Amino acid sequence: MEILELNNISKSFGAIKALDNVTLSLRSGEVLGLMGDNGAGKSTLIKIIAGNFKQSSGTINFENQKVEFSKPMEARDKGIEVVYQDLALCDNLTAASNIFLTREIKRNFGLIKIINFSEMFKRAKDIFKDLKSETLPDEEVKMMSGGQRQAVAIGRTKLSKAKVVLLDEPTAAISVRQVAEVLELIKQLKNQGIAVVIISHRMPDVFAVSDRIAVLRRGQLVANKLAKESSPEEVTALITGAIEKA
Repeated sequence: MEILELNNISKSFGAIKALDNVTLSLRSGEVLGLMGDNGAGKSTLIKIIAGNFKQSSGTINFENQKVEFSKPMEARDKGIEVVYQDLALCDNLTAASNIFLTREIKRNFGLIKIINFSEMFKRAKDIFKDLKSETLPDEEVKMMSGGQRQAVAIGRTKLSKAKVVLLDEPTAAISVRQVAEVLELIKQLKNQGIAVVIISHRMPDVFAVSDRIAVLRRGQLVANKLAKESSPEEVTALITGAIEKA
């Protein structure tokens, strides 16, 4: 069943048309690799899904209901979470504190409420266990590898019981070993029935985890097909324009 449906989505910024009638759907437990050159419209599409931008035309259905997001919190309330490339983590805080940042667990202490760090660490530990990550809840983020940082960022999406997770360049600028950790995290999300959209320029990473590949060129959807029926060579040709459509 499609959890997310984009119907004829267009977006213009003045005279610039960033997206042109893009129709795309996403199923629960499916990983969609969204690819395209810089300026192809990938980030714009993600920001429309996440409620950062309002489409100029077209409709969005979520769980078979038409939705309109005017801000990110509305998308998050529905179960759509985004992990941007910069991750937006606080290096001086622990993994647990980052996961619960602005959503801290508190307990009553007389007339005041104090942060319940022990409960936050316990729940963060359960989240990392659920993701099959070796990240420690009491370790400061500044001491972590790129793969562990991604685990913390993805762990935050578990708090809201996300149904769709959008990942922007999750394997950029990290080592081969750390890439393997991040790809395993994506597989764990898929195994738990969460739909994932991954934006990446790293072709092997996308094909390693994606069920389906969608390619944007100059704001238009030029391919939407099963990953096993495509190839890195075909996607490269679609991105460059050597092949017009697939």
